[in-house]
Amino acid sequence: MTLQTSATGTIEQMILPNVRDIGGFDVRRALPSVQRRMVGPFIFLDSFGPVVFGPGEGIDTRPHPHIGLSTISYLLQGEMLHRDSAGHIQQLRAGEINLMTAGRGIVHSERSSDLVRATGGELMGFQAWVALPEPHEEDEPGFQHLLAQGIPHIESDGVSLSLLAGSLEGLISPTRTVSDLFYADLQLQAGARYRLSAEHIERALYVVSGEVEVVGQPGRFSADRLVVLRPNSEVVLRAFGPTRLLLLGGEPLEGHRHIYWNFVSSRPERIQQAAEDWRARRFPDVPGDEDFIPLPDDSGLRWRLKA
Repeated sequence: MTLQTSATGTIEQMILPNVRDIGGFDVRRALPSVQRRMVGPFIFLDSFGPVVFGPGEGIDTRPHPHIGLSTISYLLQGEMLHRDSAGHIQQLRAGEINLMTAGRGIVHSERSSDLVRATGGELMGFQAWVALPEPHEEDEPGFQHLLAQGIPHIESDGVSLSLLAGSLEGLISPTRTVSDLFYADLQLQAGARYRLSAEHIERALYVVSGEVEVVGQPGRFSADRLVVLRPNSEVVLRAFGPTRLLLLGGEPLEGHRHIYWNFVSSRPERIQQAAEDWRARRFPDVPGDEDFIPLPDDSGLRWRLKA
């Protein structure tokens, strides 16, 4: 669901994510939506959890392919194990980042570890997709893991900000991205204010918990709202109680981006080729995790590529 605002305010859109159940817990998808496909180069934003697993339970995202994008996985609670077809195996824990660049094509899985499966555990986090600029869409696949202590961080006057990717407020994240973007975890104490710089053209905030207002604009925003801000506007956020937000955005990419299933490209024929390659098992396997997800019914693919 998307709520449009007036043409003169600071707030351009407020999006309520679509919710879907994947094996016993909810995933909320804020991007893409019907009215808003992208914010800067961000073309996908999922929030999952919190969920508590009992012994013998866990998350099982089976091997699946990507092209034309980078995935940024960030956990607030729990852990999961990443494996990919380039041979990377990495445990991701709360406060850490996995950045995987698909480029011309990669396959990966995300599953609970053996320890979580044996004893139980919790999970809460986000996965964002950043569409790649045309010159980088066919880059060699890559992977980067960043520990919590390697994430740039500032604190002042009830404000705590961790820069997960890109640049903001003079900070530069060590995550390897190729677009002008920012992606940050912002925590505000009750009553704290934060001025969001207008250095990036497109900006949005996702409310993780608590409640926030855009000073000078009517209304408050609670958990699981994506608020898209008008370019070049002065934005001051104020928290009502302890509040946590994700901030994201950047320079819009040149040209249109097509998205189907796990594939993103500026060229519809490239997505068609990727779909055919996956169906024919021409993508590489994930070592140690050779499970396979069939391509969804391609009637949706034909419709999207005509649109």
